Amino acid sequence: MRALSEPIARLANKQDECTGRFWEGRFKAQRIVDEAGLLACAMYVDLNPIRAAMVDSPDRAVHTSAYDRIQGERGEQIPSAAFDLVTVSIEEAGEQMRSTPVAELKKKRRVKRRNPTGKQILRDGWLAPLRLSPKTLADDPQVHAKGVRASDKGFLNLEWRDYLALLRWTSKQRVKETVGAVPAKLQAALTSLGIEATMWRDLVWNFKRYFGRASCAGSPESMAVDAQRTGKRFHRGQRKVRECFAAVS
Repeated sequence: MRALSEPIARLANKQDECTGRFWEGRFKAQRIVDEAGLLACAMYVDLNPIRAAMVDSPDRAVHTSAYDRIQGERGEQIPSAAFDLVTVSIEEAGEQMRSTPVAELKKKRRVKRRNPTGKQILRDGWLAPLRLSPKTLADDPQVHAKGVRASDKGFLNLEWRDYLALLRWTSKQRVKETVGAVPAKLQAALTSLGIEATMWRDLVWNFKRYFGRASCAGSPESMAVDAQRTGKRFHRGQRKVRECFAAVS
């Protein structure tokens, strides 16, 4: 994630003719080092409107990916101008950004596309599938041929219906003192990732407590490996997060 954010920041500063920090003080790039960290992070983000007391259910959290998937499953559609876009390679896009004058880049940003074709897609059509495609290896891209979304690859070894069931269950566990037992099927999904099911609620609702000051998020073992990769003895928060994961024998 960090590797991607740095060139984005440079290009944005070029377009705006400014220098300095791209991210505001309370935002940062954070590596997600394994699927356990990715699942916890995805659910933490989908629960943001509930955490902020804007809604009481993921089914009403309009500005989330989960809501778009729920509505897309029900057949709701949205306008899309993506059908008019032409796919270009990363190298070609980078060259265009480097060689195009700043004034022209600004002009292009001001031009708003208003869905000239009138084409419609399902509300979740712009999202990559949630379930990781079994057809590809971990590092293989799977580009969406029609240009509606960036990838057809997916990102979790979890079916959408199981993710939604876990999201809905977790959304109800707002008060720690009244946490219920995780349903057996969902408990098995968490256990397969090494997550202690009884600590799942705490890991998600208190995501910042465990990873807020860390440069990466994931299981303690994955965080340890990433620390070694970057020449560190350990990552901040690595020891604390152990209480949310089953002990490794």
